[in-house]
Amino acid sequence: MTSLSAGGRFLVMGVPERLDAKTRRAIRDLQPGGFILFGRNVGLPPIPDAQGRKGEPGDAGLLRALLDELRGLVEHEPVICIDQEGGRVSRLRGLTGGAEPPSARALAERGDASLMRTHGRLTGRLLRLFGINVNLCPVLDVAYDHAADNSVQNRCWGETPEDVASNAGAFTRAMRGEGPLACGKHFPGYSRARADPHQELPVIKAARAELEKDWLPYRKLLKDLDFVMTGHGLYPALDDSGLPASLSETTTRLLREEIGFKGWIISDDLDMGAVTRHVGLAESVQRAVRAGTDQILLCHDLDRVRQAAKAIAELPKSALVPGRRRLRALEAKLPAPAPFSLKAARELSAETQALRDDVLGLDAPRFSPGTSKMGAVEASKSSAVNTVGDRSTGMPVEYGLGRKPARR
Repeated sequence: MTSLSAGGRFLVMGVPERLDAKTRRAIRDLQPGGFILFGRNVGLPPIPDAQGRKGEPGDAGLLRALLDELRGLVEHEPVICIDQEGGRVSRLRGLTGGAEPPSARALAERGDASLMRTHGRLTGRLLRLFGINVNLCPVLDVAYDHAADNSVQNRCWGETPEDVASNAGAFTRAMRGEGPLACGKHFPGYSRARADPHQELPVIKAARAELEKDWLPYRKLLKDLDFVMTGHGLYPALDDSGLPASLSETTTRLLREEIGFKGWIISDDLDMGAVTRHVGLAESVQRAVRAGTDQILLCHDLDRVRQAAKAIAELPKSALVPGRRRLRALEAKLPAPAPFSLKAARELSAETQALRDDVLGLDAPRFSPGTSKMGAVEASKSSAVNTVGDRSTGMPVEYGLGRKPARR
């Protein structure tokens, strides 16, 4: 194991639309813990953006070939993950003939658990067909305010923690029954956030007693979650360090010691503006590992992945050993890909479209519109976040919670 790969094992990286020589060489050097897929890797549904440009659908066979190649570039079984939730956050809808499943909100409002289980089964079979072994869902945030600009609009499984636990549980158990692992997100919760962490660091000022209500889905689904994703938010009632929850030992301690989560912890994307505007790259990844994060998402910049791996490798061995132990256990649990055929892909897409018709009606549009911040084409060709590098831009007064020095 090289010093670079020692750090790379903690990283889940995004890759370009197509692998080139530079990326292949970097992956061999880094030996990352895994890969995350976006529209740029899959293809885009034909949704016009603000300029009227439409997305270009991808090829199912080429997607499977890409994932097979990624597996061949590393010396271990990698995490290969995707956000395949339903509704607008459905990466596989970008394939030629790809159907968009109904959103969590649409399924929750329909209130039929059998449809939720069907969504889970189809999602699990589709992911396994392409060799995707971890789905970064379900969203376990609560839709207290459907209009809040907090990144989870229409992605929540209910308006109460109890409904989220019940509905997300039906989906998750069905999906995991087909093989892929599940990841609950975004702990401690974006439910009460009033800002989008893709752009800025939310401050959630709720009392701890209120936040604990939001954790009911995690408590109820402990046996159904393989991963939990930590989110980027400041929670003064939980932690006075001034750090995003994704970089805080308080967050992982809450999950493992108080809630009793026995699986793996993955960070939300550290390329998001909520982190990059306030914490340098080396500090952010080192803090995440020291806090007990098993996998760190860096989704949009190959050079930043290399810098991050180097920074992690510079940590004392004692800081890396617990995570390495957990990652070895994870590798043994990742499901193998199913045999691939274009016929199976077409059949699953047709079943997914039928589910969408059942939930939304035959006259519903085939696809949700692009994000409110940029069109689908633009989103595939640039970072989905407002990353400003590692420049210090200054913290608003409300972020001034008293930063503590990193532990050594």
